[in-house]
Amino acid sequence: MMDTIIYLIRHAETIDENGIRNTNENSQMINEKEILSVQGEKQSQKLSENVELQKLDAIWSSNYTRAKATAKYISYKNNLQYNLDKRLCERKLGNIEDLSKFMNDKATRDPSREQLAFPTFKTRDGESANDTNKRMNEFISEILEKYNEKRIAVVSHGGAIKFYLLSYCKVNERLNLEYKRKELDIISPCLLKMTFRKNELVNLEQIKW
Repeated sequence: MMDTIIYLIRHAETIDENGIRNTNENSQMINEKEILSVQGEKQSQKLSENVELQKLDAIWSSNYTRAKATAKYISYKNNLQYNLDKRLCERKLGNIEDLSKFMNDKATRDPSREQLAFPTFKTRDGESANDTNKRMNEFISEILEKYNEKRIAVVSHGGAIKFYLLSYCKVNERLNLEYKRKELDIISPCLLKMTFRKNELVNLEQIKW
């Protein structure tokens, strides 16, 4: 029996912006529309040329702009259309005031890392790490069923990926994820290769792109 391979990808670098954003849009809408930087576009193109991402059977992406912008290069290289699923979207931050209070006494400035240590925490109208883990697991389970013994690329987001990996990884004292004592670096972009056999994860490795 052959293995099923899922390449779990965090989107490339996004652009920093100054100035006043559209005040008619809430923070969630603004978050969904963030675009890649020039460097991010270059990263996405280079990532798509990685030998691991050739001759794929399917490509799936979050419907956020930055994820689709990353997926388009992989799609072009493989001559495949990418598919969208909202379960791959970043975890919903919700109320910013609630998030600020949560982060007030934390050592890092990264809410997604802090939520690894507090997986049940969520803001008003937001999602917890556990909430995100549940929907990501539902999606991956469906993918494993649909694409048995195939190779699939899945483009998602930092928080969503970290919270999904709570199913398989340990959170160390630095609030980073470890798989079999190897620390993972979930940066933009990153490429993780997950090998499943009979729907069971048998290996997880970070691929240099």
